[in-house]
Amino acid sequence: MTGRARRDQKKERRGLRGGESCGMNVVILAGGKGTRLAPYTTVLPKPLMPLGDRAILEVVVRKLAEESFTDITISVGHLAHLIEAVFGDGTRHGVDIGYIREDVPLGTAGSLRLVEDVDDTLLVMNGDIVTSLDFRDVVRRHKSRGNVLTIATTQRQVKVDYGVIDVEGVSTPAPTVIEYHEKPLLDWVVSMGIYVLEPQVLDFIPDGGYFDFPDLVHVLLDASAPIGAFVYDGLWLDIGRHEDYQRALTLWEEGHLRTGDPPHRENVPLLSGSGP
Repeated sequence: MTGRARRDQKKERRGLRGGESCGMNVVILAGGKGTRLAPYTTVLPKPLMPLGDRAILEVVVRKLAEESFTDITISVGHLAHLIEAVFGDGTRHGVDIGYIREDVPLGTAGSLRLVEDVDDTLLVMNGDIVTSLDFRDVVRRHKSRGNVLTIATTQRQVKVDYGVIDVEGVSTPAPTVIEYHEKPLLDWVVSMGIYVLEPQVLDFIPDGGYFDFPDLVHVLLDASAPIGAFVYDGLWLDIGRHEDYQRALTLWEEGHLRTGDPPHRENVPLLSGSGP
């Protein structure tokens, strides 16, 4: 089916449902093997890992629908047939879903080569995140700043499991210890795996080979293209990390994730050293 035919079909289905759409296309990246959650992900794609009685990806799709993002393309690869069987064309979830299929891994940015007829701003995100971020806020900021790419970011503390030593004169015959830090906590601004980009960004993705979003960012920086950061201090969990997945399960059991959108930061008990 061509991109135009799919858009016409989506409009017809949306008219039958009476739903409203913000008109922006969303690409959800769900093709990875989820090696950090092995062995579970050898039989279940990471976006289908359970959160209570739902899959993680269902939480993502429901949140998008509640914010009027109803035109969704899911990039699938590993165990793609399971994701397609669960979500189908999206009707059951109040959205319109199409699929792009990676016969071989293309990378988080490389898979965007397969998206047809991109002629407007695109929202791209990982399919294994739980967040209270309002995606519309990121889009508004992106458009107001005139960036070609905006990356949603948050702060994370990373614990170093070693004693870190500051040494003066490392390459000299007599290096000297000047400071000792026992298992320090380091603060980093990290990508949330949520991006807003303009169509011309796709021109920077090479025609073949594996290409991740960090590769795309480096190419854009080399070209002096304007890249913005949306800084967010609310709930964000990367389900690919065991610690974050366990935290999401705990929040679900406590009832924080059962009433629609994930909760805002002030309503969620934070775990020391575990993130935002």
